[in-house]
Amino acid sequence: MTAFNRRDLGLLVLRVGTGAVLAAHGTQKLLGWFGGGGIEGTTKAMEAMGFHPGRESAVAAGLGEAGGGLMLALGLATPAAGAAAAGAMAGAVAVHYPAGFFAMGGGYEYPAFLGFTAAALGVTGAGRLSLDHATGHVLDRPWVVVTAFLGTAIAAAAVVNRRADALAAPVPDEAASGEAAPAAAGSAAEEPEPEHGTARETEN
Repeated sequence: MTAFNRRDLGLLVLRVGTGAVLAAHGTQKLLGWFGGGGIEGTTKAMEAMGFHPGRESAVAAGLGEAGGGLMLALGLATPAAGAAAAGAMAGAVAVHYPAGFFAMGGGYEYPAFLGFTAAALGVTGAGRLSLDHATGHVLDRPWVVVTAFLGTAIAAAAVVNRRADALAAPVPDEAASGEAAPAAAGSAAEEPEPEHGTARETEN
């Protein structure tokens, strides 16, 4: 019988910590837990930030965080879980990119960190203290890694580009008053830390 080692323990700690943070934020979006806005609040926030359709975007973001986070914590289908969480964070990075890097200035530092961590876990694997190991790595094959990350990258790029096009498009009537367009474009920098707090949570 092979005993687990420090690497397995380290991966367990990193998986559980990262997965728990992601899952908590995802349930804020989906269920309104921990002071979150739930689907309705997240839908409105998504639409204000240029993500359309808003409800589908809210569900996708919530599932990417909650589902991806839970699966990372359990070490189940780790490549798919890491890719899903990283994809959700890519959307948050796009929102906060105009404000620069550091979170204290409204930048994308925090979602980028979570995204890179989730992606690294997806590529590295969950270690022996995981459901992937217990099931013989059926859902943790090299082809799963390639498929999950390639599919997520394509989907995330499409969503981010569609949002950019929506923000760049002129808004009839309201655009002339100078009110609607700045509100949509400025929403990316309004909340300094998208993954913290309660009302802010609907922004990712």
